[in-house]
Amino acid sequence: MDGLPFTVAGFQLFLVCLARMAAMIGTLPVFGSGTAPARVRIGLAVMLALLIFPVVRPYLPPPDFSPVTLGLLILGEALLGLMVGFIAQLVLTSVEVGGTIIGYKMGFAAANVFDPQSQRQIELISQYQNVIAVLIFLALDAHHLFLRAVVRSYELLPPGGIDIGGDAVPFLMTLVSRMFVLGIQLSAPILAVLILASLVMGILARVFPQLNVFMLSFPLNIGVGFLVMGLTLSLLVLMLEREFGIVPERILHLIQTFR
Repeated sequence: MDGLPFTVAGFQLFLVCLARMAAMIGTLPVFGSGTAPARVRIGLAVMLALLIFPVVRPYLPPPDFSPVTLGLLILGEALLGLMVGFIAQLVLTSVEVGGTIIGYKMGFAAANVFDPQSQRQIELISQYQNVIAVLIFLALDAHHLFLRAVVRSYELLPPGGIDIGGDAVPFLMTLVSRMFVLGIQLSAPILAVLILASLVMGILARVFPQLNVFMLSFPLNIGVGFLVMGLTLSLLVLMLEREFGIVPERILHLIQTFR
C-alpha cells in the first residue's frame, strides 16, 4: 500500500507515470483505436498506471518540483509514450501499405471501406489484412510484450532524462523506411502472381485478337488474388509474428537513443 499515490507528492509522481502510459495506450493498436470509447481508454490507462506505479516508483524523480517542472515532465513523458505507440503502429501501417498495393493490382482501386480503428477510408484489401494483423497481434499476446517494454523503459530512461538531440530521429526515420520495405515484402508473393497473370493475358491478347482481355482481366485478377492470399496466409502470419516480436526491442532501443 505504501507504493500507491495516496499523498499529494505521490499523486504528482502518479501523474508523471500516467502520462507515459496514457500516451502509449492512446496510440497502441486495438486499445488506441476509435472503436474503443474514450472513457474505456482513459480507465484502462489509469488502471495500468496504478498497477505499475509501485514497480516503477524507485525510478521516478523526487517529488519536489514546481508546477512548471511537473508540466514539462508530463509533456516529455507523453511524447515518449506517443513514440512507443508510433513504433507499434508502424507494423499495421506496413500491412496497410501492402494491402493497398495488392488492391490496386487486383482492380480494387475505387473499392474503399471505413476503417473503425483509424476513423478513415482505406482500401478494401488493406482492411482485410489489417483485421488479420490485429488478430495475430492479440493471439501472440504482443500487447503484453509492449507493457513489459514500458515498465522496462522507466529503468532505462527515468522521467526527466529525455534528450531529443540524440539518435532518436535517425532511428525513427529508419523505422519508417523499414515500414515501406515490409509493406512491399508482404505484398510481393501476391503481386508477383498477379503480374504473371497479366503477362499471360497479354500473350492471349496477341494470340487471340478477338478476345476481350480487358473485361476478362477483372474477374481473373480478383480470383487469382484471393486464391494466392489464401495460399500465402501462413507466410503473412510468420512475417507478422517476427515483426511483432522485435517491436519491444525497437522500443527499448528508441528509449536508449533518448538518453
